[in-house]
This record gives sequence, structure tokens and C-alpha cells, in this order.
Amino acid sequence: MQFENTLLFAQDLDLNDPLKDYRDRFYFPQINGKDVIYFTGNSLGLQPKNAQDYVNEIMQDWRELAVEGHFYAEKPWWDYHERLAKPLAKIVGAKSSEISVMNTLTVNLHLLLVSFYRPTSKRFKIICEEKAFPSDQYMFQSQLRFHGIDPDEALIEIKKRDGEHFWRTEDITNKINEVGEELALVLIGGVNYYNGQVFDMKKITQAGKKVGAFVGWDLAHAAGNVELHLHEWDVDFAAWCSYKYMNSGPGNISGIFVHEAYLNQKDIPRFEGWWGTKKETRFLMKPEFEPMDNADAWQISNSPVIAVAPYLASLMVFEEAGMDALITKRKKIVAYLEFVLKSIANEVEGSFEIITPSDRGCQLSVLLHGEGKALFDYLIKNGVITDWREPNVIRLAPAPFYCSYEDMFRFGQILKSGILRS
Repeated sequence: MQFENTLLFAQDLDLNDPLKDYRDRFYFPQINGKDVIYFTGNSLGLQPKNAQDYVNEIMQDWRELAVEGHFYAEKPWWDYHERLAKPLAKIVGAKSSEISVMNTLTVNLHLLLVSFYRPTSKRFKIICEEKAFPSDQYMFQSQLRFHGIDPDEALIEIKKRDGEHFWRTEDITNKINEVGEELALVLIGGVNYYNGQVFDMKKITQAGKKVGAFVGWDLAHAAGNVELHLHEWDVDFAAWCSYKYMNSGPGNISGIFVHEAYLNQKDIPRFEGWWGTKKETRFLMKPEFEPMDNADAWQISNSPVIAVAPYLASLMVFEEAGMDALITKRKKIVAYLEFVLKSIANEVEGSFEIITPSDRGCQLSVLLHGEGKALFDYLIKNGVITDWREPNVIRLAPAPFYCSYEDMFRFGQILKSGILRS
């Protein structure tokens, strides 16, 4: 399609957008009395309008049933989380039995590494990307120190090539092969939070497994955003948060994937609690742990259903729209945003560049030249919510559920006026 950077063209794209009506299913903040142009679905998704109903249902059951809500609510609390497994399996490319919902992202990564980071005197090294999200970096370092291993010796960070803004897959697989039998774990963010790059998860997983390492993925910026086939790719484990592209609310509950090869194993290293033991005997209070035969075996405590409720609400919207349709729009709207940005760059030459490669999801990271945070502040004052990353990058994530093509055009005009303001 030949794009045009005009209001009429953008409005025509919206008119023919199969997902256009979903915009009305979300609440927008307002600035200057108007709905904002919202580019931070990669940080916190907007609230689905059905989320309050799901939370209210639990509050009503709690009020009217109290403890009996565990078993006699319309959606009984004791298995409430199980309702999320099937829709999540579709989103991440898994079997329902490989999915569970629990805790928060870094907590789950720590718990999963009990099972999937088992260092020996020979095989103890970890590969990740350079400047991984800080929480992942802290997690790696503390895990290594817990095992009595020096992070400076064992943590290998794959760097970008000089002068480039992205990682090359061959550099990652070559390093995996080089470390070889010393490699215990490969754990990378499936979509890099800073530049928006989507890693070749299939190829990297194959390389890691070939040398005998466990391979996991932090899918914080990937789940609900890009196409995933975790089971088919033979990924060992993965975890993600639910509050970015999946719109479950700030800091909300996390999801995990554990490949079926590790399910129904009683002797696998794992921190255990009573919600991971078999449902059939859980309330017999038996002294021995009998693991669930699915990923719920990694659960420790009973599910915080008030937190899970808005996640379920959002997943029902995903079920209705379908990931294929969302990915189709995501590709088109990001391409249109890129076109708008390049059109503006031609008018204000040398002011910024896009550092996100073509292997991307719902994010374009824009490196500003000669512009500081004052431009970011200008955008906010003019109704555009973006994300600033030091030293001079603005991240733009036009989530397909609620961003419009007209948003992209109007943003371009505001950006141009912000650059030319001085």
C-alpha cells in the first residue's frame, strides 16, 4: 500500500480497519479536554471497560458469600486462574497445560530458575543481552551470587556491533556455540524494551538446546504483541507480565510457560506450596507434595482473584478479536507510524532517527538529535503520552486495540511543531 501523510488518508484507514470498534472498549486519559494519543501500551495498557465488572463480581461474591465464594461463586475462586490458561495458550503458542498465572514477573523468573538454572562446576554460565531490563540484570546477578558464583565470570552479555542499534542473531548463536558445554542457561527478553527489536526466538532456542543449555524467555514486551510458538519452538520456560499489551492493570499478575516435557515430575527442583499440589487432595492437608500435572505445579499460594479478574476481562477481549487480527493491524499501524515519522524527518532534516530494526513488534524507538527532554514535555502538554528513556530516546507503541491511524497522523503534526517550536 502507498501511504500518504494526510488526515484524509489516515481517516480512510480507520474507516476500513476491522478492529476500529475496539477503541471504544477502553478508557482514555484526557489532556486539555481531549482523549490523549496513547503510545505507552508497552508500559501500561489502557483499562478495558469490562474490567470493573469482573472485579465487582468478585467483590459482590466476597460480600455475599464470604469464604464460601471459594467454591460457590459463579466463578469459584479456588480455580479462578484456570480460566486464563486457554486464552493465554493461544496468545503465546502453547498447550493450556503449559500455562499458569501467578505472582509477578521477576518473582516468577526467580522461581523458574530454581528449576532451570542448575549450575555445576563445569556448566554454570548464563547468556543474556547487553543492558537487559534492569530487573532481569538484578535477577541474574543475585541468582549467581546465591549459588556462590561470581557474576563477572559467569554472566555473558551479548553486545551490539559498534555503530549499530540492534543485535545480530548470528552474534548470539556464535556466542552460544563458543561457550558450549559451560553454558547452563540462555535467558533473553523476547522483545527488547529499549529498541523494540524482536529476537529470533526459534533460532536462538535451537542453538541453546543444541549445546545442552536450558533456554527461557522474558516475554514482558512480547506477550500480546508478537507471534509466539513457545511449545513448537521447544522453549523450556518463559514468563511475562500482564499489564503492558495485555491491559490487566498496573503491576498486575504474571503468566508462566513450562514446556510439557517438565510437567508431572515430582523430583524436579522447584519451590513448592499448597496451590501447586493436586486439587483432588489439596484440602486433605497431606504432608507430602503431589504436584499438579500441569504448570500450576509451580504455583505456591492461592490465587489473588481480585488481581486476576481484570486480566481475565482483558483476555476475553483478546479472545473476541483474535491475535491474528491484532498482529495484522499492528504491522500496518507501525508501518504507517514509520512512514509518518520519515515524512516529518524529511521536513526537519537530521532531528531524529528510528533505531528499531525491521524485526519489530508494536514499538518504534526514536533517537533524538539535538533535542532533549523538553520535546518529550512538549508532547505531553499537547496530548501525546509517550515514554522517555535516557539519554534521548522516545518509545512509541501504537497498540492495535485502541490506537488509530488518525492518531499517527496527528502525532506527526505535533512532533513537527515541537521540533520547530524554537
